[in-house]
Amino acid sequence: MKNFPPKPWVLPQPVLIIGTYDKDGRPNAMNAAWGGTWDMKEVSISLGSHATTDNLDLHGEFTLTFATAETLVASDFVGIVSARKDPDKIAKTGWNVVKAEHVNAPVFTDFPLTMECKVKETLNRDKAGYMLIGEVVNIVCDEKYLAADGQPDVEKMNLICYDPVHYGYIQLGKKVGQAFADGKKI
Repeated sequence: MKNFPPKPWVLPQPVLIIGTYDKDGRPNAMNAAWGGTWDMKEVSISLGSHATTDNLDLHGEFTLTFATAETLVASDFVGIVSARKDPDKIAKTGWNVVKAEHVNAPVFTDFPLTMECKVKETLNRDKAGYMLIGEVVNIVCDEKYLAADGQPDVEKMNLICYDPVHYGYIQLGKKVGQAFADGKKI
């Protein structure tokens, strides 16, 4: 076994796209990897200081979606280009944008599944950023990504995750087991 110093290597890391509106009502998005489920109806995301955090302070609402193999290039773009320098960066992505039904934030319809969220709390806030806790108030899923049972089919979505070791993106694969069932074989 080889030892490494502490690093942010919790795997897999989702490629999260956070959607907000700026003070002029322009849609914005950023790419964030350090996030996940906080509770049954809550998400957590570690955020630095960004145009997105400015927008979150202004409106307190956002959307959260998950990058796919098909949206990879534009998803990476919104992570490396700041809306503070390019406020119209969403136009360059080619993404289709509609207003969310339950929060004041954009839904990028090029993604299969989007969570509509409200800022519930921020933790450890300083000039470098904070930990965002968001309450999920609604989830929308493009019907072409639904399974026969009417629930979202994650395998159809071509979701990607971030590889923090080699700074790459990896496409998630096929289902290999059944949670809360396969372990009963022992």
